[in-house]
Amino acid sequence: MRSRYTAFAIGAIDYLVATTHLSQRKFQNKSALLEWSKSNHWIKLEVLASTETTVSFKAYYLDSELKAQIHTEHSTFIFENGSWYYLDGQY
Repeated sequence: MRSRYTAFAIGAIDYLVATTHLSQRKFQNKSALLEWSKSNHWIKLEVLASTETTVSFKAYYLDSELKAQIHTEHSTFIFENGSWYYLDGQY
């Protein structure tokens, strides 16, 4: 999860797509991800809880109008072929 947060913070969209499970990649819009990543100022990631396959977190950021925002999510990951992939998240 921390690596994906960092990818959002630095605009590493190819990494975000590569670490998304193949079944979910068709829903990825690289241009929209890059725009959202770049339009925000990322402040910090707070991991609230985790299990072997899930992570609950809060991502703190300033939006394009410099208004403080918090993205809260419960993410599910899957381990496949020796790598972890983001499967989905509930907000």
